[in-house]
Amino acid sequence: MEISSICVYCGSSSRAAPAFLEAAEHLGRLIAESGRHLVYGGGRLGLMGRVADGALQEGGTVVGIIPEHLHKVEVQHDGLTELLVVDSMHSRKAEMVRVSDGFCVLPGGIGTLDELIEILSWRQLGLHGKPIVVVDLDGYFTPLRQLLEHVVTENFAHEALRGYVEWVTSVDEVLPALDRAHSAGIEVRLDKI
Repeated sequence: MEISSICVYCGSSSRAAPAFLEAAEHLGRLIAESGRHLVYGGGRLGLMGRVADGALQEGGTVVGIIPEHLHKVEVQHDGLTELLVVDSMHSRKAEMVRVSDGFCVLPGGIGTLDELIEILSWRQLGLHGKPIVVVDLDGYFTPLRQLLEHVVTENFAHEALRGYVEWVTSVDEVLPALDRAHSAGIEVRLDKI
């Protein structure tokens, strides 16, 4: 099975550095130009809004998944191909995993970190075998990468953790990295989340 849908986890802050916002929009365009679908959190603000805008500008398919409590306060993007409203943050994350073939992580806040750590945890538990690419723009994720290495060296995770993520430094590297990781194949022990 090819990677036809890519889930992008990223921040919703409009105060993010312009370089981060531009990178998100560029990634959205790249995903659309490649004929793949973008799956993301459904918001219109910050990197979230810009990645969706980039894909939509290129005629791409964009699926947003947003919990009801955020939908009620109107932070959703109104121009998406499809907007799924779910009952909770937990449901949102599970649905994003279900409908995506691979994951890309751009800079973001606590919610983005939560999504990355959860998808890594699920990978470690064998709940999915989908590739994960983290874009370390301007060294944003370097401290997290060091922490994950510390977790391994302190024997709280197997050294296999190092191979669960492809680390890149630009959005131009994302699709090739996802394809490489997908081609390598990952054994999955369990059949569902």
